[in-house]
Amino acid sequence: MAGNIHNPTTDAIRMVTECGLRPSPQRIAVAEYVLSHLCHPTADEIYSGLKNRYPSLSRTTVYNTLHSFAAHGAVLEVNVEPGITRFDGCTKPHAHFRCSKCGRIFDIDMTDMNFPDEFKISTIQVNLTGECPECDNSKRLH
Repeated sequence: MAGNIHNPTTDAIRMVTECGLRPSPQRIAVAEYVLSHLCHPTADEIYSGLKNRYPSLSRTTVYNTLHSFAAHGAVLEVNVEPGITRFDGCTKPHAHFRCSKCGRIFDIDMTDMNFPDEFKISTIQVNLTGECPECDNSKRLH
């Protein structure tokens, strides 16, 4: 049995069409990039990562596609740094930890958090800043 195997292209096409967009090669590529790059890329990083493979891709297409995905809940807009919007293909509730040394962003699971029943929560954004284990360990070695 194959189990629950995900095909990145199929998942990307589904994301594009569920957001009401025409599944052009460029939009599918943007969706694939967000779903496969867990580093929470910016729109410019996505554009830079795709422009050689898709010479007709414009920054406007990348921005508009990402904002349409976010408006439909297919990606999260993550703001862990002032003035920089990043995009996250993981839409389940989780926090973001940004290392103040190396700048990497990590997902922190929040499935064990208990929220009051009387509140109807539609969006959760928790951003944490500090040192990741790798940077903290390197400090101790010197």
